[in-house]
Amino acid sequence: MRLVPLGDRVVLKQLVAEETTKSGIVIPGQSKEKPQQAEVVAVGPGGTVDGKEVTMNVTVGQQVIYSKYSGTTVELDDEEYIVVKQDDILAIVEK
Repeated sequence: MRLVPLGDRVVLKQLVAEETTKSGIVIPGQSKEKPQQAEVVAVGPGGTVDGKEVTMNVTVGQQVIYSKYSGTTVELDDEEYIVVKQDDILAIVEK
């Protein structure tokens, strides 16, 4: 199964953050607050949403920063995804 977003929705997969302390101890991602950085898994078609023309500015594979309390969490095939509106994406992470 796969998620296909509609309208201006974007499906994100949250990146797991591990942190290493100065002494070399690895702190697993589950023991701290989740970061708001995720990878784009699927992008909706855009089009007319609420009477306004919406052009999608993100593409599959990009890493993005999204609003902390936005979106809907969905579990599919033992994987957790977040479905957000494109407006909830704050920035694209470029490397």
